[in-house]
Amino acid sequence: MSRKKTKSLGKKIAFTNAILTIFGENPFKSMNYKQISKILGITDTAGKDVVHNILLELFSEGKLIEERPFRYLLSKAYFEQFIPKKQYITGIVDMKSTGKAYVTPDEGGEDIFIDVANTGEALHADKVKVMLFPKRKNRKIEGEIVDVIERKKTDYVGVLHIERNFAFLVPDSNNMPVDIFIPQSDYKGARKGDKVIARITDWPQSARNPFGEIVQVLGKPGENEVEMQSILSEYEFPLHFPKEVEQEANAIPEQIDPTEYSKRRDFREIFTITIDPIDAKDFDDALSLRKLENGNWEIGVHIADVSHYVKPGKPIDDEAFDRGTSVYLVDRVIPMLPEILSNKVCSLRPNEEKLCFSIVFELDENATIQNEWIGKTVILSNRRFTYEEVQEMLEGSEGDYKEEILILNTLATKLREERVRKGSINFHSEEIRFVLDENGKPIDTYVREQNESHQLIEDFMLLANRRVAERFGKTKGKQKTFVFRVHDEPNPEKLSKFVQLVSRLGYAMNISSRQKLVKSYNNLFKSVEGKGEKNLIETVAIRTMAKAEYSTQNIGHYGLAFPYYTHFTSPIRRYPDLIVHRLIERYLIENKPSVDEVAFEEICRHSSEMERRAAEMERESIKFKQAEYLQDKIGKTFSGLISGVSKWGLFVELKDSKSEGLVRYNEMKGDFYYLDEDNFQIIGQQFGRIYQLGDDVQVLVSAVDLIHKKLTFKLIEKE
Repeated sequence: MSRKKTKSLGKKIAFTNAILTIFGENPFKSMNYKQISKILGITDTAGKDVVHNILLELFSEGKLIEERPFRYLLSKAYFEQFIPKKQYITGIVDMKSTGKAYVTPDEGGEDIFIDVANTGEALHADKVKVMLFPKRKNRKIEGEIVDVIERKKTDYVGVLHIERNFAFLVPDSNNMPVDIFIPQSDYKGARKGDKVIARITDWPQSARNPFGEIVQVLGKPGENEVEMQSILSEYEFPLHFPKEVEQEANAIPEQIDPTEYSKRRDFREIFTITIDPIDAKDFDDALSLRKLENGNWEIGVHIADVSHYVKPGKPIDDEAFDRGTSVYLVDRVIPMLPEILSNKVCSLRPNEEKLCFSIVFELDENATIQNEWIGKTVILSNRRFTYEEVQEMLEGSEGDYKEEILILNTLATKLREERVRKGSINFHSEEIRFVLDENGKPIDTYVREQNESHQLIEDFMLLANRRVAERFGKTKGKQKTFVFRVHDEPNPEKLSKFVQLVSRLGYAMNISSRQKLVKSYNNLFKSVEGKGEKNLIETVAIRTMAKAEYSTQNIGHYGLAFPYYTHFTSPIRRYPDLIVHRLIERYLIENKPSVDEVAFEEICRHSSEMERRAAEMERESIKFKQAEYLQDKIGKTFSGLISGVSKWGLFVELKDSKSEGLVRYNEMKGDFYYLDEDNFQIIGQQFGRIYQLGDDVQVLVSAVDLIHKKLTFKLIEKE
C-alpha cells in the first residue's frame, strides 16, 4: 500500500473515531451529517459528503441506528463497547401513565429517569436493576432497566376488551401503562366489558404486552360492590378471611375465664365510658374517672386486651400481620381481625365485662402527672357515647354523666394546652362524609370536622401513647427493642414551597427555628379558620410534613414534639399496637430479655407499608363516591377553589363535596394561558387575567369518568 493511501486510511479512521466520540458524548441525541459536521468545524461541501458517507458506513456496520431518516444514534451493542465501564444501581420503580418511569435507588440519592423505550418488562413498584447512562451536563440522571429482580404484583384489576380471538385487560391503575393480553382459552367465563382480575403469567421477549389469565370476574363496572372490591383487589388486600382463621376465631369463648380476674386490677366498679363515631362497632379504648382522697383525679386509659386472645404464630395473628391494619372504605370496614373478635369479644361494649391493657394516671387539677401504672385490667363500661352526644353536652345540653364528661374535658384541655406550649403542631383536618341510599349510592355529602369531643379522646390517647413510649424508651443502660411511632423533620424543599404558597395568599411564616416554625403553623391555622383557603392550606401543610411510620429506631415525633411516642391504643385495628402490648407484657410483667431488633424492624416496615396502602384505598373509595355523586350532575354549576396548577390545566376542588376536577387550558375561552409555576398561578397572555391557587371560582361539571375516578370541569369565567 502506498504511503498516500495509508495516510488517507489513517485519516479516515481518525475521522470515524471522532464521529463515534461525538455520538458517545451525546448518547441520547439523534444527529444528521450537518450537525456532526458543525461540531467538527467542517464547512465545505466535500467534507460534509465525507461525514455523510461515514455515517452510512457506520449504519451498515450496525454501529449506528437510524432513529428517523438520516438521523442516527449509537446502537445499543456498540454503545456498550464504546462505554465499557458500566454503572448499575438497584431500586424501586415509580411508573407513570405515559410509560416513563423513575427509579428510586436503594442506596438513596437522586431518582433515575427511565425513558419509555428503556423500561423493559418492569412495572410499577418492581425492584429492578438499572444500567446508568453517562451523566450529561445540566440533565437528570438517566438509565435503562436491564433486569426485574422482584415483581411487586402480578394481579391487576381492569375492564376486559374482547376481540375476535383474543382479549386485552385495560387496567384501572394509572401506574400500569400497558394492557394485558388474554388468550381466548383463559377468559374463565368473563364477558366483554366485565371488570375482572387478571394475573400476568408470562412476558415473551418479543412481545410488547405481558400475557395473562382471568382469575376472578368481579362484575359490571360502575356498580358499588364491584368498585369497592376492585379497590381492595387492586391493592391486593384480601376480600375474605381464610377458613382456618374464621374457625380459630369462632372457637374463642366470649365469656371471660374466671381465673383471669385474680390476675388483673379490677375497674368494674369505677365509672368508665367509651366515646366513638356513631357508626363504630369496634370500641377499643375506654376512659375511667375517679376522684381520689387527696383531691387528685385517677384517669384510666383502658385498651382492649387483644393480645390475650391473639397469640403469635396462630392463623389469626398471621392474617392480622399480613393485613397490618383495618381499612375504612366509604361504605364498609374491612377489619384486621375477624368480626367476632373486633366487634364482640374484644370490643369494649357497654355493660359487658372486658379484659384490657391499661395505663392509669393520677393527675392533679392542672393535669400534671403525679403517678402512673401500666398493667392488665378488667372493666365494665357504664355507657357508650357518640362524639355528637358528648359535643352537645360540652356546648351546654344536658345528658348522662355530664359532670364526669366536663371533668374529663377540663383535664384534656389542660393536657392539650401544655402540649401546644411545648411545640406540638395543632394540625386540623376535614373529612368528607357521604349520605348513602340502600344501594350504597351517595345522595348527599358533608364535611366532618374535628370538634372538642374528638379532642377530648385524642388528648388522653396521646398521653397514653407518649407515656408508654417513655417508659420503654427512656431507660438506663442497654435499651430493649421496642416499637416507636416516629415522624421526621419536614423536607426543606417542600417547606420552602409551602412558605411561598402561603405568602402568595397573604400569610407570613417564620422558619428560622423549630419553635418559630411551630408557632407560625399554629397561628396560620387560626388565621385561616372560616376562610375559603382553609382546607387548601391545611391539606398542603400536611403534605409538607414527612410521613409518620413505625420503627425500632426512635427519632421522636416531630409534629407532636414528643421525644418518645408509640401506638398503644388501637390493637383491634392496628397490628403495631398489638405488638406493643406483647412487648409491654414481655418486659414489664414477664421480665424477659429483649426481642430481636432486626425481626421487629421488619414488622415495623411491613406495618408502615400496609398503613400507606390502606390510606390509598380509603382515598380511592372517596374519589369513586365523589365521582358517583356528581355523575348525575353533569351540566350543573358549583363553587370551588383552585387547588392546583399544572401544565395541563387548573385543578379545582368543589367546596361542598371536596371533589377535585381538572379544567383544561384549551377549554378556557378568551385567552391563551401560560403557567407561572413559581407563583402558583396562570396568566392570560393577551389580557393578563390571573388565576391563582386558592382563588374562588365557579365551575360546570362537564364529564365524569367513574371507572378512573376522574372529573372534568369547565370554568365559568367572570364577565
